[in-house]
Amino acid sequence: LFRTNFLFIKMSGMLLDGERTSGQDVRTANVTAAMAISNIVKTSLGPVGLDKMLVDEIGDVTITNDGATILALLDIEHPAAKVLVELAQLQDQEVGDGTTSVVIVAAELLKRANELVKNNIHPTVVMAGYRLAVKEAVKYIKSNLVVSADALGRENLINAAKTSMSSKIIGAESNFFAELAVTACLKVKTGEGKDSKVKCPINNIHILKSHGKSSLDSELVDGFALNCSRASQAMPTKLTNVKVALLDFNLQKHKLQMGVSVVVTDTKQVEEIRQREMDITKEKIMKILETGARVILTTKGIDDLCLKYFVEAGAMAVRRVKKEDLKRIAKATGGEVVVTMADLEGDEVFDKNALGECASVSEERVGDGELLYFRGCKVGQACTVVLRGANEFMLEEMDRALHDSLCVIKRMLESNSLVAGGGAVEVALSVYLEGVATSMSSREQLAVAQFAEALLVIPRTLTINAAHDATELVAKLRAHHYASQQEGAADKELLKYSGLDLTNGAVRNNLAYGVVEPAISKIKSLRFATEAAISILRIDDMIKLNPAREEKHRR
Repeated sequence: LFRTNFLFIKMSGMLLDGERTSGQDVRTANVTAAMAISNIVKTSLGPVGLDKMLVDEIGDVTITNDGATILALLDIEHPAAKVLVELAQLQDQEVGDGTTSVVIVAAELLKRANELVKNNIHPTVVMAGYRLAVKEAVKYIKSNLVVSADALGRENLINAAKTSMSSKIIGAESNFFAELAVTACLKVKTGEGKDSKVKCPINNIHILKSHGKSSLDSELVDGFALNCSRASQAMPTKLTNVKVALLDFNLQKHKLQMGVSVVVTDTKQVEEIRQREMDITKEKIMKILETGARVILTTKGIDDLCLKYFVEAGAMAVRRVKKEDLKRIAKATGGEVVVTMADLEGDEVFDKNALGECASVSEERVGDGELLYFRGCKVGQACTVVLRGANEFMLEEMDRALHDSLCVIKRMLESNSLVAGGGAVEVALSVYLEGVATSMSSREQLAVAQFAEALLVIPRTLTINAAHDATELVAKLRAHHYASQQEGAADKELLKYSGLDLTNGAVRNNLAYGVVEPAISKIKSLRFATEAAISILRIDDMIKLNPAREEKHRR
């Protein structure tokens, strides 16, 4: 019987046009791929993490230490490794920060699960243990480690932004940029009332990059800055108390539609037709100007004939504005984007209710080009950060770092909860879960214990990257958290916020020193990492089909 089964498997393998890997082999291959991805981003974790230089096939260079950006730029073929790349992108979308740590934790969980499976523990038991562990971990974070962000107000937000920036290129100037990011987020924050939910739409914060000067010359503009200039130099450079028309159609000389033919008997009539075409265009523009609009923005073109009328009226017209920028300006000024002037009757009218309002619009020179500044917008929920920097790579990395910080502040404002950073949460959970594991009598005990061990990869990596002794520091930190979790501990409240001081290679109360992160960031990264590890661990068979060959003899 055994022989027959063996032959059948062998035959079924031959029927497949491809390779089949199953059992322990596929698990080992998946873990190896996950660890390879983790090792790429490991050295860029923490405030003293290093940067990666990525060069694509056409020679474009990206220098970054943002986990999601690094993994997105890698051309990865292994299917299990792709899961980790998607995991980093998910963390980036949901939280905005913590992309590197989520990948490292997921890979470590996988590695430890694989060791358990090698020791004859069924994958289902390991998965059940991991699920139980993450449930307990989240419960413990919410009940013991979370601090209300309201307690310290604005200072907390600045500390969270600094913590997020500490590992990035702008870490050295984190005081300046944290202040800038917090001010920007508070400007666009909505829902101040008791019952209303706080929302912080960071899409309303526009980030513009301009070459030249130093990063400390970056500024926050109250209003909207647009990377465009006036359509004609004869137009005014500054207007005050203006109404803004936002158009999404061409402002060009009216032409007859394609396929329309006009039979003319007299040559004078040709001139009249041309004149009428020009008059139609003039009427259209006059209808816009009569509503009081003095700044006209359009996503399409404006030809010379139309420019003439705008210049005569002393208005400012701007062409080829990006559609998303136009929508942002509409939101900030309280206007509407007008797609057509035709009404239901077929006449051309321009509704003055569609106009936006702002205190001033001015064109100012910044770096090599001109920017249009919309200040004192009617609705006011928009602001722009103009980043200055030496070169393109620096500006791109500053943009990514600022975006991560804005996301962190947004999460903190919306969830109103924070935790201590610097490995404090991971070590506290590790100590707690070890206690949970020893109190369990089922087989899942081993998986929970391994989950607890796996969490220590974060403080260990942080310490190694900072060139300190990982074994000694992590042991000290564990001792602090173990003491804080004992019944009747003297300074229990202070010890539970113990984290790493990577500058001096010591253990300190990170909450007091302002090293804080949004609680939602930790909770989501634990959940995402566990789900990713489980989804890869479930795989016990991989069938890879060969690429379809072209038929040699086509009929």
